[in-house]
Order: sequence, then C-alpha cells, then structure tokens
Amino acid sequence: MPGYTTRQLTVRLGGHDYHIRALSDQHQFADPHRLAARSGISSALWSLFGQVWPSGRVLAEAMSAYEIGGKRILELGCGLGLSSLVLQRRGADVTATDHHPLAELFLRRNAVQNALPPIAYRDLRWDIPNTELGLFDLIIGSDVLYESSHADTLARLMLRHAKPDTEILITDPGRGNSASFTRALVNQGYGVIEKRSRFNESDVEPFRGRLLSYRRDLVSAQAQAH
Repeated sequence: MPGYTTRQLTVRLGGHDYHIRALSDQHQFADPHRLAARSGISSALWSLFGQVWPSGRVLAEAMSAYEIGGKRILELGCGLGLSSLVLQRRGADVTATDHHPLAELFLRRNAVQNALPPIAYRDLRWDIPNTELGLFDLIIGSDVLYESSHADTLARLMLRHAKPDTEILITDPGRGNSASFTRALVNQGYGVIEKRSRFNESDVEPFRGRLLSYRRDLVSAQAQAH
C-alpha cells in the first residue's frame, strides 16, 4: 500500500471523457521518505495536487480549443495534469511541471488511462532558476496564485521562460492575488484580457473566478481602443 487512497473520476473536457486517478479526498497524507517535507510541502498542503479543482477544469476546457499550432507549451503546477492531458490528445508540444513528489507518477498513470503517449515532465521550483528548461510560446497555470508571494515569484519565472511574444494564460478562482501579478506583468510590457468565468454550477454573476490572458501585443491594441 502506498499510504494513500485514490478514486477514479471521469471528467468531460472539449467533448472527450478523461479518466482521472485522483486522491480519494483532501485528508490524504503519505510522506514516508520526507520528500514532500524537504520540498517545503506541509501535511496540510500535501493532498491539494491530487484533486480535480474548478480552476483546473476551466483551464483544461480552454486548452481544448486554444490555438496551439507550432507552440512550445509549459504548464505550471500541473497537479493531476488535466490541461496537459488535453493538450497531449491534441498533439501539442507540452511540458508539464510541478514540485510535488507524486505529480509525475499521477500524470504518467493518467496518460496511460487515457491511451495517450507519455507527457514530458519536469520537477520545477518556481523560486529557483532552471537553466535547462528553455523558452516557451505559451505558459499556462490554474490557481497558481494561491499565496501572495506567488505573484512576484511567478512574474520572475516569466522573465526566465517567456519569449517576447509568449502568451500567458492563468485561471484564478478569486483569491485576490491576481492584481499584483497583473501589475508585475504590465511592468514587463504585457497587456491583459480578463474574462470572468463560472468555476462551478453554484457560481452567480458577477463571477469571482477569471481567466487571465497576457500578451505583449495587447498593449498596442488596448491603447488604440482607448
């Protein structure tokens, strides 16, 4: 026994059913070799990677129809890898990243369950430069701004891995940290389009959740609009 329990879920995305192995609940914890502890992942946060979250569904649904031709794509904090699975099904050049010690295992199993080829995976700490990862045309992440410090940390990560014309797409359930991230990216020359989104069936307008799209070519477009 691995020390944790799992469940099988079927998630409908972009007209396809995805068979997902997830943790049974948010009370799971197993760190016999202290890999999570050494990575700075507390017992309270340990199980969060292994859930299907509304923000992950919203991002994965967006990826089911997003223009991906010729783009090298990076997913941050992939967790169970919903968006990377959708992109892999579409034949995208996608690299999934996370820092949880079990993320790669769950991603690999979920790819197998959906009859998909293995997805490229890299362990990625956001606060430590990775000189081997390279540059990407599209960088995506769901609910990656869950702590206030992440806005600045991820803004610096964009400087390391974004090209001048890179697109950045982030889903945010409304935790309050996206404004700081947006300000940091505006200082890097990005414009932003914010789309309020329903993250679950109980949401009512005005929605707290949002899909945030950042591109440098939006700056001139927005200036012309005003």
